Amino acid sequence: MNSMIPTAALAAATPTLDAFSAMLKAAEQLLGPVSRGEAISSDILRTAMTAAFGGTDAEGLWDWKSAYDVCEVVQILFLRKFGSAIRARAKSPAAELTMHARIASLFPTHTRRSEESQALQQFSTPLPLAFVAAQAAAITPADLVLEPSAGTGLLAIYAELFGAGIALNEFADNRIALLRGLFPAAASTQHDAAHIHDFLEPSVQPSVVLMNPPFSAAAHVDGRVADAAMRHIASALARLADGGRLVAITGANLAPDSLAWRDAFVRLQEHANVVFSAAIDGRVYARHGTTTDTRLTVIDKVTAVDPQALPPSRGMAPDAATLLSWIAELPPRAPIAVSQRTVHPTVRDAVRRPVARIAASQSPTEITGVELDYETVEWTAADHGHLGESIYEGYALQSIHIPGAPSHPTKLVQSAAMASVAPPKPTYRPRLPSIVVERGLLSDAQLESIIYAGEAQTAFLAGAWTVDETFDVVSAAPDDAEASVHFRRGWMLGDGTGAGKGRQVAGILLDNWCQGRTRAVWISKSDKLIEDAQRDW
Repeated sequence: MNSMIPTAALAAATPTLDAFSAMLKAAEQLLGPVSRGEAISSDILRTAMTAAFGGTDAEGLWDWKSAYDVCEVVQILFLRKFGSAIRARAKSPAAELTMHARIASLFPTHTRRSEESQALQQFSTPLPLAFVAAQAAAITPADLVLEPSAGTGLLAIYAELFGAGIALNEFADNRIALLRGLFPAAASTQHDAAHIHDFLEPSVQPSVVLMNPPFSAAAHVDGRVADAAMRHIASALARLADGGRLVAITGANLAPDSLAWRDAFVRLQEHANVVFSAAIDGRVYARHGTTTDTRLTVIDKVTAVDPQALPPSRGMAPDAATLLSWIAELPPRAPIAVSQRTVHPTVRDAVRRPVARIAASQSPTEITGVELDYETVEWTAADHGHLGESIYEGYALQSIHIPGAPSHPTKLVQSAAMASVAPPKPTYRPRLPSIVVERGLLSDAQLESIIYAGEAQTAFLAGAWTVDETFDVVSAAPDDAEASVHFRRGWMLGDGTGAGKGRQVAGILLDNWCQGRTRAVWISKSDKLIEDAQRDW
């Protein structure tokens, strides 16, 4: 379910308990007619909302986005009440799909989009498509199903019907409140699903992921983000247990056989296997306010025989029934490794606590490091400090000596002007795991960068300052001014290609980690560079 990117102008207020109670009251009022097979017109929906909220939309007591959410709540309540009976009565998944499509047809089309739903791409999964996605996932009672962008729960209800454990994540304030009211026993979190693997507790190890991520939007980013859906898929796949299955509904263009996305899917197949992909005609989504063509992709977290071999798209399914017939050919799911049995979290608070994640699977207190041993030396300028005609001079450590540190594997140079200036003699002592020096993981030049970065960052800039509540407006202030702050010095790394800037950055972060400062933000320009950053760390 797509519900991302709240901005200052569009962020929805968190529904109060009274608001949820009113929505539930309206849904329960509509459940009766739906149970009798009666269609819900816009007029009937308006009457139910007005009665539940004690006033009209014109009075500002509710909006049509909330009314459409109530329609989805009705479908969830209907399936919770009659889903088992429908399954028992249906002789095949195709017959069951027909019944679910009949339920969805009883509700009005979402013709009135709010600014929030448009900007946040809040287009919930239509019930027939949600049913097909759940069938593709082959959910069993032994599974823990993660829905990273859960919306109102139209995918989650199928995991519940199959008897599986449920972990729900939803970024939007209004929808997470609704989810927690509808699925009180499920684990629930409120994170940016593009990084769901980084945020969830290690104990939340899903064996199935059902997801409908934003197609082209990212949290806190204005404008279109072309690879938004792929970021969500990659993070959810990293969290999925070995042998698990991920089923994603995305835009139709995100196809394994597309030249634009082939490399991204090949990278996914380094630790997974894309087993199915088919486009879906936009008419399937028409009742939910859009006719955008979509795609169903199934990925098993098993080793691909050939990462370069990607399945061709099955084509364009004109409706959910055709798509259901196609997924009947899916291979059976792989067994889940014993070491990665899923955990069924039933207490919501169990997955809300923040957790520090580090590569060595140790707590921050276990990585204490040892003080880096180095000595300062007297600097002597080449050619007695006179500039020559050359533009560059060879570079080597000039003011420090680090015993046991290897020389940089490639030749380094510096400008002739810099070579004529004495570097400062530092006093800061980094703390790093002993293997960093013992195994030569960082060269002497890279270690020098860590020393000078620490030297700068342990000091403060001159003067005192005040900042406003936005932290954007900074003003000079007297040292004794109330609420004044001092800013820590920064350090800029301007090395060129081949110096190993990623490893230097990783070393600086690791030094801080060993000093007890275990929070950092590492920003990369592109998906290629973020992979380099992960490798360097």
